[in-house]
Amino acid sequence: MLDLQRLRALHAVSVHGTVGAAATALGYTPSAVSQQIAKLERETRTVLLEREGRGVRLTDEARQLVVTAQELMAIVERAETELEQRRGVPAGRLTVAAFASAARGLLPGVLADLATRHPALDTRLTEVDPHLSVDLVAKGVVDLAVAHDWDVAPLPAPAGVEQAVIGNDLCDLLVPEGHPFAGRASVRREELGGERWICQPPGRICHDWLLRTLRAAGHEPDVVHQAEENPTLVALVAAGLGVALIPRLGRGPLPEGVVQVALDPMPVRRLYALWRTGAARRPAIEEAVRTLKGFWPRVTAPASPRSPLHRCAATGPLPGTLSAPAASNARAAG
Repeated sequence: MLDLQRLRALHAVSVHGTVGAAATALGYTPSAVSQQIAKLERETRTVLLEREGRGVRLTDEARQLVVTAQELMAIVERAETELEQRRGVPAGRLTVAAFASAARGLLPGVLADLATRHPALDTRLTEVDPHLSVDLVAKGVVDLAVAHDWDVAPLPAPAGVEQAVIGNDLCDLLVPEGHPFAGRASVRREELGGERWICQPPGRICHDWLLRTLRAAGHEPDVVHQAEENPTLVALVAAGLGVALIPRLGRGPLPEGVVQVALDPMPVRRLYALWRTGAARRPAIEEAVRTLKGFWPRVTAPASPRSPLHRCAATGPLPGTLSAPAASNARAAG
């Protein structure tokens, strides 16, 4: 008889591409994942993984088993959802994927609150890129994802995945002290030509958004420095090496040497919670989405924006921010 955990390990390798990445997603060690797949190979008397350079490649037989694994995992999910719904309380394991600034600025409080109020619920967080998180939800690798999009780059959600809006995250122009924009209350997008930009690497949503936005305003951006983490981007601005557009969520207080200036119109990215349609009735999903919405107004204001006009000012809840009503199972809007 095929073991579901071993099928789950093979499925994770097919989704993430390597044994190491699959192990990280499952919360195992790479050797544990390799052992699970080796046992599955012995049980099925089939070669499932073949060496390819420094990685592995799934055989045709393995790909067929992955399809079966996904079907079995969906059946198990339905059974778990029905049992949890009968109990009427959030319980069991809930795996959550979130992009970096949400994992830093929003999820710690949410997960701690869920753990306090629902001790039978075991939440597990993985930090991933927003583009990847949607696919992980669709394939059943994680139960819930927190992702984001921009107006010029809407977040696609495949069939079978539902979403609810968590809130809007504002984005500020950060410049070094002494920059011509540092004394301004706001700057129009048409004025951004000729700046030296600091942003995330190509392929990231924020990088793509910056290029599209500046090109729409008639400027070809000169990206001089690239870094994955927002704190690194802020540190480069503080060193006087360029300017950056950085969202407020998870940004933290700005250091000496950095001034926050409003961009007109102000960029906004929207945060979503996403889950599979088959798990929509699960109390753990409903409660997690409700808690995400409830915590959002607490994290929308920057801790200490540095500006010559209001050094210690803080913004209140964003206009139109959703509070904590029951999660709306809205279909992806494209």
